[in-house]
Amino acid sequence: MSGTATPHTDIRSTGWISRLPAPLRPYALLARLDRPIGTWLLFLPGAWGILLPGTGGATSPLERVRLLVLFGIGSLVMRSAGCVVNDMWDRDIDRQVTRTAGRPLASGALRMRHAALFLLLLLLIGLSILLQLNLLTQLLGASSLILVGLYPLAKRFTWWPQLVMGFTFGFGAPMGYAAMADRCDMTQVLLYSATILWQLGFDTIYGFQDMDDDARIGVKSTSLLWQGRAREFVGVCYAAAGLAFLGAGFLAHTGIGFYPVALFCIALLLKQAVSVNPQDPRLCLIQFRANRDIGVGFALACLAGLVW
Repeated sequence: MSGTATPHTDIRSTGWISRLPAPLRPYALLARLDRPIGTWLLFLPGAWGILLPGTGGATSPLERVRLLVLFGIGSLVMRSAGCVVNDMWDRDIDRQVTRTAGRPLASGALRMRHAALFLLLLLLIGLSILLQLNLLTQLLGASSLILVGLYPLAKRFTWWPQLVMGFTFGFGAPMGYAAMADRCDMTQVLLYSATILWQLGFDTIYGFQDMDDDARIGVKSTSLLWQGRAREFVGVCYAAAGLAFLGAGFLAHTGIGFYPVALFCIALLLKQAVSVNPQDPRLCLIQFRANRDIGVGFALACLAGLVW
């Protein structure tokens, strides 16, 4: 994607965004369509659940492909909806943070009523996709809206908003597993745990970019809490995530091809933990983005185990 970014942020108003009709540009930015990595990070755990070979149910390749397509579209829509909810809650805070001051609601490019109508449209699209899945997945998807609504409040009341983000963004993992297996079991629990810990790690790295602003305005974050022991904390998160992911693969009776690919991805995570530097916002953004590729690697591990 082309375009220039403001310092220490990946907000982009040039590139393909600049070619949209002017009235649509603020909505595209509100939905973070200029930054697809969030959609990837929401979609990939769902893909892991769909691709795990032990997920019984309808096991035809075409069904897996159908679910991957639905989860891909749903991830784009619901990630956008989550961004709208987040910005509606945080518009006053965003105005005081360098990285987020240019967001449409914070800057005044859109009003709250515009955001509310846009959110309603996104939720209706999301509902139409959810209704194409089995009942268990529908129930899980509906319950995830509670987390979506509460996540923006976490930074006001707890030092662990990144953990709440992990529960929220990681919900695709149990949903993907349920969509394929039509059941809940320990494999699903381990896969969800791996996702939460993985996302806790990389979102803590992401949050290091905002520490000065967060401290100034009194916003709590896991990044602030652990800035003095960043490498140890992120390393523990990533190591525990890797063990949980390996455990999920084992319980799913995955093929031997799963393990070397998964171990390679875990090694990349641990290498990232060793080099994390809270005082280098540019490096933190690079490391955060790298988790998309690592997440794709974990999906390939599931696929390798499936086709072995």
